[in-house]
Amino acid sequence: MFKQVRRMLASAAVVASLCANAALAASYPERAVTIVVPFPAGGTTDVVARVLAEKLSGILKQPVIVENKQGAGGNIGAAYVARAKADGYTLMVSSAGPLSINQQLYANPGYDPIRDFAPVSLLASVPIMLAANPKAPFHSVAELIAYAKQHPGRVAYGSQGSGTTSHLTMELLKLETGIDLQHIPYRGSAPAATDLMGGQIQVMFDNSPTTYPQVQAGKMRALGVASAKRLDSMKDIPAIAETVPSFESEAWFGLVAPAGTPEDVVDSLNRAVRQVLSNTEVIKRFDEVGVRLVGDTPQAFGQFIRAEKDKWGKIIKATGMQLG
Repeated sequence: MFKQVRRMLASAAVVASLCANAALAASYPERAVTIVVPFPAGGTTDVVARVLAEKLSGILKQPVIVENKQGAGGNIGAAYVARAKADGYTLMVSSAGPLSINQQLYANPGYDPIRDFAPVSLLASVPIMLAANPKAPFHSVAELIAYAKQHPGRVAYGSQGSGTTSHLTMELLKLETGIDLQHIPYRGSAPAATDLMGGQIQVMFDNSPTTYPQVQAGKMRALGVASAKRLDSMKDIPAIAETVPSFESEAWFGLVAPAGTPEDVVDSLNRAVRQVLSNTEVIKRFDEVGVRLVGDTPQAFGQFIRAEKDKWGKIIKATGMQLG
């Protein structure tokens, strides 16, 4: 008797939850939506998030606000979103770090990216550019490798932070070529780029949307792109693979919600995101700096996150890297 009552109560609770979720999805969104960026303003993650937010506001008929919550390689912002109410009003646009890398670098990042997030969509993939200070004594990847071998530990390279894609990409180059460089981690792309232009560091990997304009302005020198081949929009910049065979690395950015967000809300967000990413104006804006807009299903993005976790995990294991 008591078991039957418990089963009936449990069933009623499930039905009530489903009804509540259905009501939420039907009225979503009724107020402003916040997109958390777990990095400082000015970097590529922030740029992608702000363009997305601007266009989503018109589609969702509600304000979409971008809020930067940086720190600990993106862990602070990611943990905040992981603990947020799963109602679709707090989302995160993130790069690979918080979603596929950090859990392998930190003993306790404060969240589990597979368990604590509901994937919405992969937004974009971005070629990574190897850039140098214009006064650096090397003008190509081959010259950098030769100089670094002649002066081991003397060349300082910056990154967006320890464990970020820009850091791991340089570690991959070090592994492939046997060079020894000094790592200077920063809190985001913008301060690293400032020091590169100022000469405090000599070289860094960074995302093309923020780096290429500085190259065009003569404030940075492009050594190569980490894509498999040259980019149509930057034909004058060689692929690193032309010097280091098969070398390839790519940054990417995706949208997630807290785990438990109603499926209908996730699907609604996915449809809105894919509408943004098919916008001719948005495509042209990003294509000019080499950004490939994607847009896929939540299921496909979830599989992609797991595949990226395995890929970067191999590099982390090879280098013995651990951040705490």
